[in-house]
Amino acid sequence: MQQSKHNVRQWIALTAMSLGVFMGLLDVTVVNVALPAMVRSFNTTFTNLQWVLNAYTLVYAVTLLIMSKLGDMYGRKKIFLGSLILFVIASAVNGMATNLLVLDIGRGVQALGGAGMMSLSMALVASNFAGRDRGLALGILGSIMGVSTASGPLIGGYLVEHFGWPAIFYVNVPFGVLAVILTVIYVKETPSYGKNQRIDFAGMLLSAAGLFAIIYGLIVKEGHPHLSWLSGQVSGWLAGGVILLIAFVIVELRVADPMVDISMFKRPHFIGIVLVAFVLGAGMYAFNAYLTPLMQNYIGYSAVQTGVRQLTISTWSLILGPVVGILGARYSKKWMICISLFIGGAGFLWIGHAMGPGVSFVDLWPGMILIGITNGMVNPLLNTTGMEGVIPSEMGMASGLLNVFRQLGTTVGVVSLGLIQNAQYESYLNGHLGQISMPAPALAGLKKALIDAGPFSGHGIAFSQRVSQAPFAKAFQHVVVTAYHNGMAAVCVTVAAVVIVGGIGAALLLRNHVATSDITKPVDK
Repeated sequence: MQQSKHNVRQWIALTAMSLGVFMGLLDVTVVNVALPAMVRSFNTTFTNLQWVLNAYTLVYAVTLLIMSKLGDMYGRKKIFLGSLILFVIASAVNGMATNLLVLDIGRGVQALGGAGMMSLSMALVASNFAGRDRGLALGILGSIMGVSTASGPLIGGYLVEHFGWPAIFYVNVPFGVLAVILTVIYVKETPSYGKNQRIDFAGMLLSAAGLFAIIYGLIVKEGHPHLSWLSGQVSGWLAGGVILLIAFVIVELRVADPMVDISMFKRPHFIGIVLVAFVLGAGMYAFNAYLTPLMQNYIGYSAVQTGVRQLTISTWSLILGPVVGILGARYSKKWMICISLFIGGAGFLWIGHAMGPGVSFVDLWPGMILIGITNGMVNPLLNTTGMEGVIPSEMGMASGLLNVFRQLGTTVGVVSLGLIQNAQYESYLNGHLGQISMPAPALAGLKKALIDAGPFSGHGIAFSQRVSQAPFAKAFQHVVVTAYHNGMAAVCVTVAAVVIVGGIGAALLLRNHVATSDITKPVDK
């Protein structure tokens, strides 16, 4: 009876941690759907709203490692709980924001809470569970990660359509309060492994500054795709970030109590894990930023209709997460990850082949199912495999590193795929717009408008009321739509290559059996 009661408490604790993870990851993507409503509400432009997205991305990525280390040193439950409370308060403030400055600052604070929840979730689950239950629990947590990332358009679209944009923030409050209560009562604390260590301020500062510089440089490039990589506005930030991270590694090798144990990267298995995390971000997660505009701007689905169809991807996380946790205890997690990534590669190739004027969900769903299976398999497996061979005192940092590489991969992927799409889109426009019989001034003006607006907005220009009434409208619209689909086909092929290379890398680097230290039994607080 006592054991049964203990098991129930464990699973309630998992519910609390899963709620935190779900909210933290959902808020990375859900705001995209609300941007048009925010433009109207604040009477501003999409450009001015960009920092609503960027503030979260930057602060989230920069503070993941710091929050991980603080959790390892002072107790993961304490930092997780504090992060959860901060996230809830910031969500309420964001919902009440009356100007962009308050919203931008609130998003940054919200990201700090999200980073704390995400960076410590895996380590807390690993500490609160043992044996086969640990694999199952980490599998469920991985499935929650997959669902939260893929369900942003559906949840965001429904909330904005029925309740307005503040609802995407307010919805976090009741669920966050519930998660706080459950965490306080049911989640067990881990030992304060670093209570006798000195805080590595130099390491924290250098890691934060280095990650900030690299991600900010990528954000600048994303916002100005025609800006050269060698431009000081881009290369200056990127080079500065690399130099700071090199300095970080040098410091970590010399200090007595380093923020990150660099020797972790001497293990091929761990390198394989962070490679898969990076590929997951650069491939699966980055692609979501391109699938949603395809379905909304070019096929014509509403935000809710898009979200419902994207359940083809996200529901596999719910179905496969618990199953993968059990299978991972019996079969090779290494080969399950490899095969899953190859399946995803086939899915992206299918969607790339389907691209063209007139494409619809009917053409896309087989590929989306394959992508969903990969998402549902790899996320849980990454969690369980990532904790293998890691000593208890470093589990928080291992979890943080996985999340940093996943986030860095997403940022790199979104920027790189955008550049590939832009190049193909503009190449087709340059080669085919001149063949349309239309006045030269109109051709020059519309071509400039299309290139300045980018592929996502090309449909809105081509099918605007003014252009649609022109005698050349049909031919012009066909060129624009074909140009967009050419760009999307290139995006799909690129993502397929990234995911397949990730599968090959996993086959070469991952190990089937990694010695795992017994987790120190957590202490009740």
